[in-house]
Amino acid sequence: MIQFKSVTKKFPTGNTVLDSVSFHIHPGEFVVITGTSGAGKTTLARLMIKDIAPSSGEITIDGEDIAKTKPKHLHALRRKVSVIFQDYKIIPDKTVAENISLALQIANFPPEKIKDRVEHLLNLVNITEKENLFPSQLSGGELQRAAIARAIASEPVILFADEPTGNLDSQTASGIIKLLQKINSTRTTVVIATHNQDFVNLASQHLHLEKGKITSSIPKNKENNKERTKKSDKKDV
Repeated sequence: MIQFKSVTKKFPTGNTVLDSVSFHIHPGEFVVITGTSGAGKTTLARLMIKDIAPSSGEITIDGEDIAKTKPKHLHALRRKVSVIFQDYKIIPDKTVAENISLALQIANFPPEKIKDRVEHLLNLVNITEKENLFPSQLSGGELQRAAIARAIASEPVILFADEPTGNLDSQTASGIIKLLQKINSTRTTVVIATHNQDFVNLASQHLHLEKGKITSSIPKNKENNKERTKKSDKKDV
């Protein structure tokens, strides 16, 4: 579970991006975080992997206060929580397969199993034929798929996708969301940060960031499902 307790983040410029933010995300959820550009969505991702520290408040992942995570143990946290940033952070002078292989090497994946794992991931994200291409040779959708394959290479329990469809056309964006839903079906907790309201009804929980504050809600279709389940349970009794 991910839990933020009264988390505030102020930057040296004096800008307060998050103001006493509290929420919790249960294992296996598909969560959509909305908010305009600059609302603090990327800051949430950076806080989860301890790339930056909160000004105040507490962040726990699986019951562990990540403020207490020592630098030498950061790699374990970042294996558990994987982030796909807006700029992908794909190494430009390495092929798609090499980018994924490197992620596996860093995660101390057994060397003799890396090739098979890379092939599996490329097949999962449907870019098998792109394995020997460099990032500059890929379309936006292919680049996003490569970034997703690299992010899930070491089987994280939480995947945070920061604006995964921001620069894509609607058809390609739909394909990326379906891929993230497929990953979520393997019990991986998926958190999507987006300004696109179209994805809200796909979520088990919707968080909205505005002026440093956050609101949480369950999309209406999910609430309706819960209500139907309750009524069904009563009939079974």
